[in-house]
Amino acid sequence: MFHISTPILQYGATFGMILIAVSAIFIRMKTGHRPVNAKKIIIPPLGMSTGFMMFVVPEVRVPSLWALGAFLIGWFIFSYPLIRSTKFELQEGQVFVQRSRTFFFILISLLLVRLLLHEFIQHYITIPQTAGLFFILAFGTLLHWRLRMYFQYREFVPS
Repeated sequence: MFHISTPILQYGATFGMILIAVSAIFIRMKTGHRPVNAKKIIIPPLGMSTGFMMFVVPEVRVPSLWALGAFLIGWFIFSYPLIRSTKFELQEGQVFVQRSRTFFFILISLLLVRLLLHEFIQHYITIPQTAGLFFILAFGTLLHWRLRMYFQYREFVPS
């Protein structure tokens, strides 16, 4: 059976996460030039929710209290700077997300905090469980941010 050593798995997962995060930052910065609608706000959390299938694998499962804690930390702490930095503006009858100078720095800061937390937590639980917890944390962050965006968008767009 094929076996990957733990340090290689740790560094590979960290590198992969950094690559995905940096890609997401650049994609997010690029999409700021396009108008938004309700569908574009709601689809990311729906797409991300398919990641919960990882918990079918027993090695990824974590205690319910840990999962709830990770979700709540994402919901209340990590989403807050994103919510505060996301504003809409009307241009030629279309709604755009207002460019924020701080948005890039917020995303980088959240990435750094996540990396530091990851380095700390992975010493106490397995790598798959760490991945599961950080997925739940990220989902809580994204879900709260996008729900707030949606409600702000609904207030901004005349019915």
